[in-house]
Formats: sequence, structure tokens, C-alpha cells
Amino acid sequence: MPELPEVETIARQLRGLVTGRVIGAFRSHWGRLTEPVPPRHFARRLVDRRIEGVRRRGKLVLFDLDGGDVLVVSLRMTGQLLFREAEAPPDLRVRGVIAFTDRSEVRFVDTRKFGRMAIVDGREIGADGTARSAAGARAHGPLHATSGIEPLSRAFTTRWLGDFLHRRGRSAIKVLLLDPRGIAGIGNIYDCEALWRARIHPTRLAGSLTTAEAARLHEAIGWVLRKGIRLGGASRRDYLDARGRAGRMQREFQVYAQADRPCPRCGRAIVRSVQGGRATFHCPRCQTVRVP
Repeated sequence: MPELPEVETIARQLRGLVTGRVIGAFRSHWGRLTEPVPPRHFARRLVDRRIEGVRRRGKLVLFDLDGGDVLVVSLRMTGQLLFREAEAPPDLRVRGVIAFTDRSEVRFVDTRKFGRMAIVDGREIGADGTARSAAGARAHGPLHATSGIEPLSRAFTTRWLGDFLHRRGRSAIKVLLLDPRGIAGIGNIYDCEALWRARIHPTRLAGSLTTAEAARLHEAIGWVLRKGIRLGGASRRDYLDARGRAGRMQREFQVYAQADRPCPRCGRAIVRSVQGGRATFHCPRCQTVRVP
């Protein structure tokens, strides 16, 4: 599943590729892509609109349109946004196409058909989540309405994280970090990597973390996300960037998908478990469940 670094990579690339282009047509090859809006109505709202910019919010790619609307794209598990020049050969499993007047395209490829698109008023989308509390976000609201604070924003401070862990003290730290209503976009890969870097066991209750541990976790989250962006994201299955290229972060995993391999820090075998329905990887020596 594309996580924050992968989506950020795509958004940055598309910003340079499609900003200023005018949409000439929108084609849907799967009716549920734009639900509940019928594809033909969706197309009417996009045609002749100019792309003013592209950015990320949580795990969403946002196309800012002239007039103040935003095209919101959720890649979900297997979605890809591929920029193609005019006359490019066809791609497989294309579910939707944003065609520009110069005949270039952005193709939405999605093997498992979980991805979605929506058009919303740009005023509904906050920059870093500070206007929406974690408790107030709806679990099953619109695409753009369930993202908490941005972990790379200035608002995401050590103090904010400490207060958040205290408020959600009875939640397991791994599961809490995966909840996008609190912190947007971290995802399972970077969750595992950050907890390893911070030497925190994934089953620890959030409220049990000391001030020093919260500070280490804050540093670790920022470090692994920025590294993931610098390496163009992680390609283990379906992820490709907007130019159709694989990322390199998977070569740098310390614990994620490294079960039974030696911990890079202490040499103990990495353990795989399942927590909150997600595969979890940690070092039993570096990340003890014992509270300091």
C-alpha cells in the first residue's frame, strides 16, 4: 500500500508534470471509481479545468483546480497515478484517465479496484490537520475528512506527540500510529521502522512511554519518512512513481519484512507477529516490552 513517502513522491513529480495543463476529458473504466457521483457528471466538473498545483494530504494526492475545487485521489492498496505523454502505449488495469488538451494523460491504474476519486471544495481540506481533532474525525467519512495531523508539519512537535500519547494512553503504540485520524499517513512500513529506530516495542501502551521515549519516537518518525521520500518510496509489490519507476526504500529496511534476519543493531533475529490485523516486525532485544 502506498504510504506517506510514496504518495509524497507521486505528488511532487506530478506537480512538475501537470501544473498548468488543462483537462480536456475524463474517462472512467470502472463505475465505482467516482461513486456516489456518476462518471459522466464527474467528467463535466473536470473538463476545461486548469491544474493549479498538486500536493499531498495524508495518503491522498490532491490536484488543485482553478476555481477553488480539489480533485482528491486515494490510491488505497494498489493504485498508481502514471503520467503518460501523447501516444504512449496502453497500460494494464487502467480504471480512469485524466486527459489533457495537449494529449498527455494521467492514468489511474488499480489492480484491486480499491482506489477512489472525489471533487471537493478546497476550503474543506486543512494544510496540516490542526483544524481537526483526532477525536472529531469520522472513521468512514469522505476521502479527505479522516486525516489527522501531518507528521512532517511544523505543528507535529514533540510536545504535541507527548500530549497525544497521553490522551490515547490505553492504545497499543503501533496500532495508534496506524490510525490516520490521529497522525496522517505513516503506514505499516514506516511504523515498524520508526518503532525500531526509537527502541519501542510495538505492543507498548501509548501512555506508558516516557518523555524521553516520546522524543525518540518523534525523531524516528520524521527520520524514516524523510528517508523514504528521499529514496522515492518503497516498491515491494505494486507501487510505482508517476513516471512508472520503482522506489528504493525497500533496500534500506531495518526490520520490516526482515523476519528471522539479524537485527542491524544487535544481531538478534527479527520477529514477525500480527497486531491489529497487520504484519509487525521488531527486534526482541532492542525493543523490549518492559516499561523503563
